[in-house]
Amino acid sequence: MSGPTSNDNPIVPFPHAPHPDIGDLQTAREIIAAPSVAVIMGSQSDWATMRHTVETLDALGIAHEARIVSAHRTPERLYEFARTARERGFRVIIAGAGGAAHLPGMTAAITSLPVFGVPVETKALGGRDSLLSIVQMPAGIPVGTLAIGRAGAINAALLAAAVLALGDPALAVRLDAWRAARTADVAEFPADED
Repeated sequence: MSGPTSNDNPIVPFPHAPHPDIGDLQTAREIIAAPSVAVIMGSQSDWATMRHTVETLDALGIAHEARIVSAHRTPERLYEFARTARERGFRVIIAGAGGAAHLPGMTAAITSLPVFGVPVETKALGGRDSLLSIVQMPAGIPVGTLAIGRAGAINAALLAAAVLALGDPALAVRLDAWRAARTADVAEFPADED
């Protein structure tokens, strides 16, 4: 094994390179840092909801990338992103959108990676328009649809974690600990609020 790198992370040899462009050796840090979850949203205004996804992924130690990819305003960007997502190392995509909310469905139409759709709450219809746009997919193009807003954004991260934890025992432990902490936060008896 080689000596420490400049950032004191040892180089760990792997017998098989996961990608032909990487070579024979990778540092453990590079593997851990490679984002396995893509968090995409239709516009900057969706960030108020989708930041909860990112915060939950951060709490679980899951590497991710967040981007704005609009199905309507940047269709070429969407196509390129979805077409290359698997080869770029993503294993799950979480797509949040409001209104017509075609982003999750269009993403799922282009890639076979799991896509979880988060309906973003809208002023006109409270997010029901977003929910119906995401949930009503034709057979053969699945999108796992979550609740509207913050709860859906958090649960999308937890579902992505559960999928990834199937092949990652350390993540499974972190996910179990996260859930246990939430359970421990629930009071057994009601108390007056001050």
